[in-house]
Amino acid sequence: MSSEPVFVLPGDHIPPDLVPSHPKKPLRLGPGLRHVPPNDVVPTLAGQLVTDRPKNAIRVETSHGRYVPRVGELVIGTIHKSAADVYYVHLSDHTAPVLLPQLSFESATKKTRPVLAPGALVYARVTLANKHMDAELECVSSSTGKSDGLGPLTGGMMFDISLGMARRLMMPKSVQEGKIVVLEELGALGLQFDTATGRNGRFWVDSENTKTVLAVGRAIQETDERRLGVEDQRKLVRKIIKDLS
Repeated sequence: MSSEPVFVLPGDHIPPDLVPSHPKKPLRLGPGLRHVPPNDVVPTLAGQLVTDRPKNAIRVETSHGRYVPRVGELVIGTIHKSAADVYYVHLSDHTAPVLLPQLSFESATKKTRPVLAPGALVYARVTLANKHMDAELECVSSSTGKSDGLGPLTGGMMFDISLGMARRLMMPKSVQEGKIVVLEELGALGLQFDTATGRNGRFWVDSENTKTVLAVGRAIQETDERRLGVEDQRKLVRKIIKDLS
């Protein structure tokens, strides 16, 4: 990935050194880009330019707008309904449901598969994303057969966040790379909670204390909506802790 964020506007010139050039793989243009012959790549959306050199791929990522599933991404879905062998799952408003096979849970058989009612939440991985077919999810690792943290999310609350905030929270080093310190600060001050972040702009929090759940959700949403920097995040945390006491 690019080490420094590069933001582009529709029609901007993209420097050639930012476009991956793998000697054997074709260049893959993702959402927000189009090819202008002979050699130009031009943004059609405003957002962050994201380069994946190992895959020889490049795309424009917006903080807002509709989530588009991509294979391998982790998402939080809401069960819409069940059919014979699959659940229909909503990943975002105003989009068609995706499919979650009922046996794609750890140790699931026809007798032991989880029974999920409409409205239930699941943490899942995208396994199929093709514009010609319905996207599919799984709640088990196909390589290990283990859930690896995926599956039904029981209890807690879900909060809507921007796609950009979801991306920052899911970075391997969200504090250093994503500049998100609120979760670390809240934990350091004694709050105990569990979280899950969906790449589709959903953030789930659980704790034995309902006030803690609301405090963590509020901290993330305010950081997102107000675009708070690191120091302002720390001020927000101190205010939230004061309100809790």
